[in-house]
Amino acid sequence: MSDTTPIPRLTLGHCTLAAKDMDRMCRFYCDVLGFEVTNRGPVGDEGSELAFLSQDPAHHHQIAMVTGAPVPEHAFVLLDHFAFKTGTLDDLRALRASLQEAGVEGILPICHGNAWSLYFSDCEGNGLECYVDTPFHVAQPFASGFDLDQSDDEILEGTRALIESKPEFRPMAEWQVDFARRLEGRKR
Repeated sequence: MSDTTPIPRLTLGHCTLAAKDMDRMCRFYCDVLGFEVTNRGPVGDEGSELAFLSQDPAHHHQIAMVTGAPVPEHAFVLLDHFAFKTGTLDDLRALRASLQEAGVEGILPICHGNAWSLYFSDCEGNGLECYVDTPFHVAQPFASGFDLDQSDDEILEGTRALIESKPEFRPMAEWQVDFARRLEGRKR
């Protein structure tokens, strides 16, 4: 792991994962994705262990992992995953570099029109997505590859050209105002 590769800050409420190898999982989430273990210890009488991890001082844990529970089969990463939001395309580039340095294979860059995402799996096959919002709204589902090696401007303009003729295309800020009105109309 290089000390020169910055790992972007990610945010998530929390999720819980079944872990086969707690040490390996903690190393992946800490060394590759930049989390810290906030607490770790035994749980129950069966020899299970629970670890809590976070990147946010406002949240004791964003991820909890437990051993001794059945580990589910994993489907295709686009369907069976949890997602972390980050701030910039440079954050995605840094994250990709960290993943590549850790030997993670199958990193999949996807443009959803409203987000630029990297999909990948952790060391036990759990699907993950890290994404950056675009300034656009387009009807979902929408997915197309994109080249994270392009400049931010090239990615932005390429995304606009890709989706501007698609249904519901408009600035995300306009969609958010309309959606807020729609939600307000539902209040009782």
